Amino acid sequence: MSAFYREKVLSVQHWTDTLFSFRATRDSGFRFQNGQFAMIGLEVDGRPLLRAYSMASANHEEELEFFSIKVQDGPLTSKLQKIREGDTILVGRKATGTLITDNLIPGKRLMLLSTGTGLAPFASLIKDPEVYDRYDQILLVHGCRQVSELAYGEELVAKLRDDELFGPLLSEKLFYYPTVTREPFRNRGRITDLITSNQLFADLHQGPLDIETDRIMMCGSPAMLEELKQLFETRGFKEGSGNTPGHFVIEKAFVER
Repeated sequence: MSAFYREKVLSVQHWTDTLFSFRATRDSGFRFQNGQFAMIGLEVDGRPLLRAYSMASANHEEELEFFSIKVQDGPLTSKLQKIREGDTILVGRKATGTLITDNLIPGKRLMLLSTGTGLAPFASLIKDPEVYDRYDQILLVHGCRQVSELAYGEELVAKLRDDELFGPLLSEKLFYYPTVTREPFRNRGRITDLITSNQLFADLHQGPLDIETDRIMMCGSPAMLEELKQLFETRGFKEGSGNTPGHFVIEKAFVER
């Protein structure tokens, strides 16, 4: 168990019957880059039960925040969704992940494409002043099935818009685009279709996809990642990694259980 920090749960918020977020203490020795993930979980019968979770908090914040699904028979999330203030969670000492700006070739427009709780790493990245220094425009796209599932992201962006430091940056550079597939909403449709049809760019009054200036980060369901990867690769975009920066990066660590 020495591979983990033991952190105390400070608050829990249930957004829907399938989504919740929670904040916890952060050991001063725990370092991460915005967009990365760590193994987190609970001690069950004396053993660690863990999943990979992106930090939804930024690395300059004193507390940790995570955004999670609830799966009734999920080995971890069935238990994790019952945590309360004062409970202990385990946080792995080493953060890792591909969704960091150094893995991308320099560009002008950063597209953050997410579905469901795949929004979490981007919640961290849009609180990173350096991201605003690197890009002229940041598109935060969040796809969900139902309108209620957008609540976490909507509140996140609203709070940042009111923030003294981030408010001016957001009004100038951040374009937030929530979209829903199964209910009426101002933006409708799957992210892949919205990009292919140029609807996303038209709605935001922006130019179409451009390999010269567009850089992309993706996190969400495996099916969505595969579709988007194919879409970008057929247009000549190359996947980046820690060794070789590219036009887009994908985070495959995504909790489904």
